[in-house]
Amino acid sequence: MSERGHRKTQVGVVVSDKMEKTVVVRVDRLVKHKVYSKYIKRSVKYKVHDEQSSSKIGDRVQIIECRPMSKDKRWSLKSIIESIS
Repeated sequence: MSERGHRKTQVGVVVSDKMEKTVVVRVDRLVKHKVYSKYIKRSVKYKVHDEQSSSKIGDRVQIIECRPMSKDKRWSLKSIIESIS
């Protein structure tokens, strides 16, 4: 039995949980500036499917790539790494 193809995973922080079964996760990364060689923080926000609505604002979560679930949702919640309660 073969597994699915390699799906990307990322770690980020939940910034919004106002929607039903959906959270917004901000993923930060450091990019080196070409000229000044200084590291700059860049961030991207993803809409993530959260079936049980278990994550809250401030939680550190791991997300995994999945099939498109709506116009903007292409990621699913894999696990909660650190919960802020």
